[in-house]
Amino acid sequence: MTDETVLYHLSDIHFGLVDRAAIDWAAAEIARDRPAAVAITGDLTMRARHREFAAASAWIQSLDAPVSVEVGNHDMPYFNPLERIRDPFRRYRTMRAGLDRLIAPGEEVLPGLALVSLQTTIPFQKRWPWVDGWITAEALESCLAQIDALPPGTGALVCGHHPLPERRGDGRLLTFGGAQAMAELARRKVLGVLTGHVHDAFDLVADTSGGRLRMIGAGTLSHRTRTTPPSFNILHWDGQELELHARNFAQGGEGAVLVGKVPVGPAPSA
Repeated sequence: MTDETVLYHLSDIHFGLVDRAAIDWAAAEIARDRPAAVAITGDLTMRARHREFAAASAWIQSLDAPVSVEVGNHDMPYFNPLERIRDPFRRYRTMRAGLDRLIAPGEEVLPGLALVSLQTTIPFQKRWPWVDGWITAEALESCLAQIDALPPGTGALVCGHHPLPERRGDGRLLTFGGAQAMAELARRKVLGVLTGHVHDAFDLVADTSGGRLRMIGAGTLSHRTRTTPPSFNILHWDGQELELHARNFAQGGEGAVLVGKVPVGPAPSA
């Protein structure tokens, strides 16, 4: 491995309910491989407590790699409804501001490869519980603008928290606005969409009205496992192709980690 070809993808670390052995393992793997970047796709905390963000910040700062972070539904105040109304992302923004090696949205992290941010989290929704995805028109516009501003020939990896499929097989709404986002990203030939939220890893291709779209999900590094052990993803980029390896803590390497479809996710109260 060389640091020009490796990108780590982590998600749902959930400081406050973190699996300490799992994150120590992930940190040791990062120290050994020295990836070009680490993308963390949301839910850094369990309840967005100040001490949880402090622990997340300290752990991220300990990694010897540039890091991109996205906001997840657990990263907004849970016990302070007034703050959730007035400034729901203040604690998350404060943590980001303290990171020394933070990757800016749209920044090239590997030769010919850039990370682009898509916010899938909002503080309130017209449904309960407020755990699933919601892509506003402004969030999608910002994401597409980042892609359109990339130098010609630069591939884009879109980073968000929630998987983008809008509905599951029984018609239940998952990520509002997801179908439009998927179609627009497919039209722009993005290399893939990196997400988390569901606590199981997946690597799937969806057919959209704009073409085919690759969707890659990372598992969790917390005790809130769903059907697979704690895990993270390693992406290899050779300038043309993106290759995924899902790493499984229970087996210390690759194994039965990837699931065959996008799951709904863990219980919202867990």
